[in-house]
Amino acid sequence: MTDDATPSGTPADHAAGPDAVISLLVVDDHPVVRDGLRGMFESAPGFRVLGEASGGAEALERAAALDPDVILMDLRMPGGSGVDAIRELTRRGARARVLVLTTYDTDSDTLPAIEAGATGYLLKDAPRDDLFTAVRAAAEGRTVLSPAVASRLVSAVRAPRTPGGEPLSAREREVLALVARGTSNKEIARELFISEATVKTHLTHLYAKLGVNDRAAAVATAYDRGILG
Repeated sequence: MTDDATPSGTPADHAAGPDAVISLLVVDDHPVVRDGLRGMFESAPGFRVLGEASGGAEALERAAALDPDVILMDLRMPGGSGVDAIRELTRRGARARVLVLTTYDTDSDTLPAIEAGATGYLLKDAPRDDLFTAVRAAAEGRTVLSPAVASRLVSAVRAPRTPGGEPLSAREREVLALVARGTSNKEIARELFISEATVKTHLTHLYAKLGVNDRAAAVATAYDRGILG
């Protein structure tokens, strides 16, 4: 993996104005995606790719070494999750802004990423010009969300709360929606990339919040309260 540097051997200057070059770190576990993003940004004026990383742990090391203006961060990677990396970058007070670029737009992905400190969230099917605009906005500290993600966040904020005042978590709502479709615990686990034991734990929690004892009652209660439908 190679990194670009100025003649003095240090990373390119930080973006300091509308005409400054924005430096980037590309984080994705797929080499072809990293190559594509590097080629796209290096062919456009105003951007410079300082380096790449294939997972969250490596992203932390590269971010510390290169100090980019913007980090393009995937979420689900074998080398450490993007959300964990974002959370750690925030804890460290890193200067870089994080723009999530992923294929996942479920509540269980979007909400944790934003809560962890991501400046923006785009899907990988975003048009080239939209991605350029988003990176420029992120470098300036402005939030950019894809329409699908923005809609999910608004829905989550407006989600009905249970009578006890404790809302269902994003993951619990996902599990409940799958239960309502007649999905088995095993199938839910496969779809959400979690264990069956974790599915059962989520069910136990949402049963308690809804005041019910089984799947059928949970679905009926959720529809009645407007949590589903």
